[in-house]
Amino acid sequence: MKCRHCNAELKHVFVDLINCPPSNAMLKPSQLNEPEVFFPLKIFVCHNCYLVQVDEMEKAEAIFDSEYTYFSSFSTSWLAHAKKYVEMMIDRFHYDENSLVLEIASNDGYLLQYFKERNVPVLGVDPTANTAQVAIEKGIETIVDFFGAEFARDQLVKKGIKADLILGNNVLAHVPDVNNFVKGVKTALKDRGVVTFEFPHLMRLVEEYQFDTIYHEHFSYYSFFAVKRIFEHQGLEMFDVEELPTHGGSLRIFAKHKEDKTKEISPNVTDLLRRERELGMNTPDYYSNFQDKVDNIKYTVWDFLIKAKKEGKKVIGYGAAAKGNTLLNYCGVKGNDLVQFVVDLSPHKQNKYLPASHILVRDLDSIKEYKPDYVIILPWNLKKEIGEQLNYIKEWGGQFVTFIPELSIF
Repeated sequence: MKCRHCNAELKHVFVDLINCPPSNAMLKPSQLNEPEVFFPLKIFVCHNCYLVQVDEMEKAEAIFDSEYTYFSSFSTSWLAHAKKYVEMMIDRFHYDENSLVLEIASNDGYLLQYFKERNVPVLGVDPTANTAQVAIEKGIETIVDFFGAEFARDQLVKKGIKADLILGNNVLAHVPDVNNFVKGVKTALKDRGVVTFEFPHLMRLVEEYQFDTIYHEHFSYYSFFAVKRIFEHQGLEMFDVEELPTHGGSLRIFAKHKEDKTKEISPNVTDLLRRERELGMNTPDYYSNFQDKVDNIKYTVWDFLIKAKKEGKKVIGYGAAAKGNTLLNYCGVKGNDLVQFVVDLSPHKQNKYLPASHILVRDLDSIKEYKPDYVIILPWNLKKEIGEQLNYIKEWGGQFVTFIPELSIF
């Protein structure tokens, strides 16, 4: 395997999560007796550019198909985050009815709807037809396609379309050919345009043992050092960066054309590069002991579930999230023996089964009917939101459980 950015041969294994199906490959009841395809989930770190990455075992075109089950608008906290971002960007860069905002991986219009409310023209690009259709029904123009250099040239620039703002939230990790992708961003950006991307920060993944954020949809995992290098390779320069609490700790990067001298470089850029360097993130040693930490979490999951089973406790999961599938599958949790079922708000996931583990996804009412002793919050990054929504489990003595970065029962 060669590095998807610098083409160096990859030799250093960051973590090996063995084999599993794509994490969002939910199963219909009729598919339970059919074979499932498992792919290796071995993650490497490049010794040259320090991009952490998985091989493209499952093609992006197969993962992001018309039956994609993740709809951004089902998280109230994520909607609030999107609205706050829109308000901040309009205040800082003064977008108006003469601007164009282009969002890559715009999903169901969860964010562009707030620009539209402020009369700022918008355009979404997303490869998943079913989520894009929801956005279109909201009046948000959306192109169903994969974004890249060819798309930017043929579908945008040749038609006279360039954007004042290009944004993407949690999309960089999903891109197999990141060089081509960033080249497309460069192509579609106006001369004085701004680029923002948000993505989970590799520093947080390593420091807090967030191995469950690793799955086949995520081809790459970024430090600020690595992403800055990738953007510079295509002529885009970082001029600011923010650290965010979302998804267990994310970065929001701000980039511009290198030729654009109208924007000052924030001290945040050099400060974060310095902190990463001081932690050793640009050295192989920083990544060398992650496997042991992951395995210790696996043993903790086993101990908790087996103890609960022996004590006759009822255990369910909440949130049919991709990260939950990584956790369950690496820990070998199968069927409804140790985890009776999982609850999810999204009707697109209900009455389906999780990949590999074959645990049924049920609706919210199932919690009050079943009265579990423990609810494992699989999307632990939303534990505050979910804990408030499900606070009623305290009425019968129910407790919440998370495993990342360590076992927490509350």
